[in-house]
Amino acid sequence: MLNHLNTVNDVTIYSVFDEEFRTFGRIVDGYNFDELIVYMEQNTEIPTIGNVYQPSIAEMEKSGIAADVQNILYGDMPIQIGYCNGRNKTYNGFEYHKGSEINIAVTDFMLVLGHIWDIENNCFYVGKEKVFYVPKGTAIEMYQTTLHLSPCRTCDEGFKDIVILPRGTNTKRDSKAKNNDKESELLLLKNKWVIAHKDREPLVKQGAFIGLIGENKKLRY
Repeated sequence: MLNHLNTVNDVTIYSVFDEEFRTFGRIVDGYNFDELIVYMEQNTEIPTIGNVYQPSIAEMEKSGIAADVQNILYGDMPIQIGYCNGRNKTYNGFEYHKGSEINIAVTDFMLVLGHIWDIENNCFYVGKEKVFYVPKGTAIEMYQTTLHLSPCRTCDEGFKDIVILPRGTNTKRDSKAKNNDKESELLLLKNKWVIAHKDREPLVKQGAFIGLIGENKKLRY
């Protein structure tokens, strides 16, 4: 699959098992996520158009592995377990959180990743990102310094991705306050800072800061 993706795309597609992933995150070992994967396979659908994101699913948070994730992987900090399913294949923008994000690939997918230290005046220039292939069954941790957004599909059917985050992330903010800190211009939802491409209408309509500069690249499969 990785060789094929590199054949059909004009950007290099790395694997999350490659050395290039080291500054973006790590492979998560030592946890059995099978119960969550089975739930996703049996109880969630891939939409016919676009993506669907659910930040918190009670049944997933009652799974046997949830306590280990919260108590060990997140050091006793409260978490939420949800998912993102969809058919995305374009960059669209970036987001980041104050705290790591765990992704568990129920299907194969690709991730477009950047570093927050490459943000200049709230803008990120296309060309500084890297694209990574995440094989089915792989669990990764993306560090809080990693820019990311929705996965991109590797087949016609789309993708399924389990998403674990600090509790409350990606939910409605209690206020819309901003201040003279330029980063506050990027704060869109609770613990969610966003840089959108001008062509990504759903993000722009939500009020996301337009700051992904360059082509809104489409990944092929």
